[in-house]
Amino acid sequence: GDDDGENARPLAESLLLAIADLLFCPDFTVQSHRRSTVDSAEDVHSLDSCEYIWEAGVGFAHSPQPNYIHDLNRMELLKLLLTCFSEAMYLPPAPDSGSTNPWVQFFCSTENRHALPLFTSLLNTVCAYDPVGYGIPYNHLLFSDYREPLVEEAAQVLIVTLDHDSATSASPTVDGTTTGTAMDDADPPGPENLFVNYLSRIHREEDFQFILKGIARLLSNPLLQTYLPNSTKKIQFHQELLVLFWKLCDFNKKFLFFVLKSSDVLDILVPILYFLNDARADHSRVGLMHIGVFILLLLSGERNFGVRLNKPYSVRVPMDIPVFTGTHADLLIVVFHKIITSGHQRLQPLFDCLLTIVVNVSPYLKSLSMVAANKLLHLLEAFSTTWFLFSAAQNHHLVFFLLEAFNNIIQYQFDGNSNLVYAIIRKRSVFHQLANLPADPPAIHKALQRRRRPPESLSRSGSQEGASMEGSRPAAPAEPGTLKTSLVATPGIDKLTEKSQVSEDGTLRSLEPMSQQSSAEGSPAAEEPEQAWREQRRLSSASASGQWNPTSEWVLSWKSKLPLQTIMRLLQVLVPQVEKICIDKGLTDESEILRFLQHGTLVGLLPVPHPILIRKYQANSGTAMWFRTYMWGVIYLRNVDPPVWYDTDVKLFEIQRV
Repeated sequence: GDDDGENARPLAESLLLAIADLLFCPDFTVQSHRRSTVDSAEDVHSLDSCEYIWEAGVGFAHSPQPNYIHDLNRMELLKLLLTCFSEAMYLPPAPDSGSTNPWVQFFCSTENRHALPLFTSLLNTVCAYDPVGYGIPYNHLLFSDYREPLVEEAAQVLIVTLDHDSATSASPTVDGTTTGTAMDDADPPGPENLFVNYLSRIHREEDFQFILKGIARLLSNPLLQTYLPNSTKKIQFHQELLVLFWKLCDFNKKFLFFVLKSSDVLDILVPILYFLNDARADHSRVGLMHIGVFILLLLSGERNFGVRLNKPYSVRVPMDIPVFTGTHADLLIVVFHKIITSGHQRLQPLFDCLLTIVVNVSPYLKSLSMVAANKLLHLLEAFSTTWFLFSAAQNHHLVFFLLEAFNNIIQYQFDGNSNLVYAIIRKRSVFHQLANLPADPPAIHKALQRRRRPPESLSRSGSQEGASMEGSRPAAPAEPGTLKTSLVATPGIDKLTEKSQVSEDGTLRSLEPMSQQSSAEGSPAAEEPEQAWREQRRLSSASASGQWNPTSEWVLSWKSKLPLQTIMRLLQVLVPQVEKICIDKGLTDESEILRFLQHGTLVGLLPVPHPILIRKYQANSGTAMWFRTYMWGVIYLRNVDPPVWYDTDVKLFEIQRV
């Protein structure tokens, strides 16, 4: 051969190809099909590995007999593969995440003749896994499950091979009308990653169904645990699954639309809300909070997600939230309120994202429960106190988002939302205070003096907390000494999303040009040069950023844009009528007022409905870099046996103790 001399393969390539061959080696990692055994290395090279895919599912119908020894061998090889790929951990996070990992690049190229069967084997092994053990509770106590470690390694190898910056490659148009997928019609620059390519080209409904059902089943697994304690084996790799789900939606728009086409999306939503609520007090799980919110932001850019949220919520997953009767939208709002009012300080940069999700779905919410309506007004009350508004350059955006959500519901879903209208009427003083917000220097100074004293924390509930659900445990902080890995900062909401105007049916009307100031938006930093530098310290700490000094001009610049017209008109029309009912009937009874509001109408009395403005997630290198550090941090912390990376000079993140 040409192993000696110039053309010799680099050792790294030979190693990767050998691992790929061994992953499809009869009687070692796959069942032998023939009576006779494989005699020589030659036979391994000529074998058609597509006939030896590990598990039925996408593109393969035959489910091989489970074999404990084969699973162990596969697992060891996948660990070795991850170790080869882990070069990424030893490079500091680069601002331009264009740096591709040469190991992954080679392994996912046409040089690897097993790329397709291996991609399929990994994906099917993850999505076909049923930790319950054939649906029989407590079954795992009888059979030791040797599949889980393999599934976990498979998920980790899969997300690492899919680490590809989609911002740099072609992607479908915003409204999703293209029939092609991100990789079909345009070749991205540089060598193509076949795993990303295959993922983006999956298109059969039954394949999508298999993938979605599998991921939903695994994500829901920790929730099942809470009904019948110890009845099922509790899986630990939900973070890897969330990254995989993100990659699927990001690289395969047809999959995203499939997910949103039916209420199956709620089987992904509920576990995510469960994780968000559960992790909100735990510093070691900030990354989990971010990826959960990113996925919901991505989904919320599509009208169908908002529509699906109207489905009644009947599954009673024990969560540490007030009991309510209502829809999945109510669940989302109640959990978001809980995160904002009782999460830890490091979650503050997520507030913009959480409220953007609420705004995106608001035009489609048919009927909010009284509990959820009160939560939204409590947030408005907390965010519109003068000390909070004046204490950081960006805080007023939160008020704009909430007002925009209220306007959307009033303009597009007034009929079913008497609870929200009633809550707005009850809290009308908040809106009047906003309209009359003082902007003179003495008033600003006085508001900030209030801040010098301990701030009235958001959680000082102006919202009545009902009893939490039965069987729920409060969100707990991390155990002292828990290891965590650091994360890079995420881009601000104006970099994460782009605005587009849509009609009520969700069709695109226009992309918002950058220059045009939308009336429903509080001057985002990008549009005011003098605010650009503040973007750097964006929400660094809403109440403790000492250097920030608000001026009257600054307050007036956004106060004049507060979108209060619709709500003021509503109050002007309805408050006198409600007061009259109370006086006439000597009423203090809510139900009578709600009945009146249910049958009331504001047709012709409100301003012309504004166009619906959606902020869709847009791929950007900042998030790509965040995902890389998060993903490798998870892999580092979850692979302690053997501790391959422990105590080595990792540069991508810092390892910290809580």
